[in-house]
Amino acid sequence: MSRLRDLGHRLYTGEVSYDFVGRRRRWYVISAVLIAVSLLSMGVRGFQWGIEFEGGADFQVQTAVTATTVTDMQRAVEDAGVPELGEATVTTVGNNQVRVQTRTLDPVEEVPKVRSAIATEAGVPSDQVAYSLIGASWGGQITDRALIALGVFLLLVTLVIWAYFRNWKMSIAALVALLHDLVLTVGIYALVGFTVTPATVIGVLTILGYSLYDTVVVFDKVRENVRDLTSSARQTYSEAANLAVNQVLVRSINTTIIGVLPVAALLFAGAFILGEGPLKDLALALFVGMISGAYSSIFIATPLLAQLKEREPEMQKLTKRVLARRVKSDARVGATVGPVDAPAYRPPVDSADDDAEEPVEPVEPSSPSSPARPRITVSTTQPTIVSRPTAGKPTSEGASGRPQPQNRPRSQRKK
Repeated sequence: MSRLRDLGHRLYTGEVSYDFVGRRRRWYVISAVLIAVSLLSMGVRGFQWGIEFEGGADFQVQTAVTATTVTDMQRAVEDAGVPELGEATVTTVGNNQVRVQTRTLDPVEEVPKVRSAIATEAGVPSDQVAYSLIGASWGGQITDRALIALGVFLLLVTLVIWAYFRNWKMSIAALVALLHDLVLTVGIYALVGFTVTPATVIGVLTILGYSLYDTVVVFDKVRENVRDLTSSARQTYSEAANLAVNQVLVRSINTTIIGVLPVAALLFAGAFILGEGPLKDLALALFVGMISGAYSSIFIATPLLAQLKEREPEMQKLTKRVLARRVKSDARVGATVGPVDAPAYRPPVDSADDDAEEPVEPVEPSSPSSPARPRITVSTTQPTIVSRPTAGKPTSEGASGRPQPQNRPRSQRKK
């Protein structure tokens, strides 16, 4: 945990930084491939629409649920004598209820047969089997309302971001990130083959809000970093935006992991334990959307915003000033430091000449008016200093190296 905290601090201060914005082409290519796969899966495989969208018949009966209840009920519905019931969906609700969904049935001839087969398998009278017929028009109304809700949501998102940041380019980048998450979520739904139900629509709208939240957090940090950008001229807009992404990177990862873990548990329970039902449909939309939202806010929204801002004339002038300033700074540092010469090579001294003295240059004799210069003899073993004694009193051995007072008459001394 301390390592992660230390990494977050180093990312926040800029000691460690990854160039998310500079490598935006790489992220664009990855997203383009994922979107192409999603669109291809939607066009080739299509969607498995639930009964709420296509219409059909829904039967519910109270009975004890066992390990073979689903397969036994499917076999009973197929043997009811009504054609085209092989794709009937049987799910269990709790421990004492079974739900059977089929295609649209004739209420006079086909519904009584299926109802009787279900009652016989459950061991209850036919009048205890509840049923309802769902028309296709009702499913069309749900689809239209879902699309209207999606359009209103995207429009409000664009207006709110523009009003908050006062920058329409941020609204465009956030909208592109939302559409990216929407296409990926829907495409994976088609690729996996899960049934599209109203729970799916709820999950898609929920993950769009989650993706928007993550994008707004990053954009808020970008706005903080570029507040005095043009006056300081120390970094470009792309560099400031990239620093913002690094500063919130650890936070985004932690938030995504904490949010995905319970959703992954719901997905596992709905897909592998329950098998059918709205739980797995909702969990899949949330699981894919939350991961895609965290990805798009870091790798799509912010690099796209920086790319749009760098096209502005003011930002282009800023970039030129920053680069020119760095060139002058590098040139000044290079002129101050200069080239560093390597130390000259000195051959090793032969051990046989350890006691030999090194020759020294001759010293000119000092004039009478100048102070006496010591004669220095350099040796490889121990240097010896021989000094000439000054006139006057004899000096001791320890004081020979210090200047000695001179005996002058009192009249010649300085006052």
